Amino acid sequence: MRNTEARQEEFMREAISLSIEKMREGYGGPFGAVIVRNGVIVSRGYNKVLHTHDPTAHAEMEAIRAATQALGTHDLSDCEMYASSQPCPMCLGAIYWARLSKVYFGNRHEDAARIGFDDSFIYEELEKPIDQRRIPMVQLLPEEARKAFEAWEQKEDKQPY
Repeated sequence: MRNTEARQEEFMREAISLSIEKMREGYGGPFGAVIVRNGVIVSRGYNKVLHTHDPTAHAEMEAIRAATQALGTHDLSDCEMYASSQPCPMCLGAIYWARLSKVYFGNRHEDAARIGFDDSFIYEELEKPIDQRRIPMVQLLPEEARKAFEAWEQKEDKQPY
């Protein structure tokens, strides 16, 4: 096996180990993630939903937050993620916003669904018109809200991201 593949497997084993260890300690579901830059782990994350009472405290989100703090940037385009499971829609969105260059994962969505972590309903909701979604979404004060976007457009020292 090539050295690169061995390192990739080492990083994935770290994510899997976190998923098992922290799940057994009661932090949340069996999910772990690490972010790697230039062959070095820069952050680790594990599911903390039960521990923090925060539904966004998924392993991937925690790893992204830790990496951005450690590296002092919101742009992780020179980093890769190793996740014990295929990222959910929320985490996938964060991965795209963070611009990670690649994601390796262990378990598939279908595997997670079989043990009670089924996010297929979110994908189904996204396909529906806003007025047909489970959670009512009502636009309110769009004229006033638009002022914030107009201010952003006119801001001379803005940093696009």
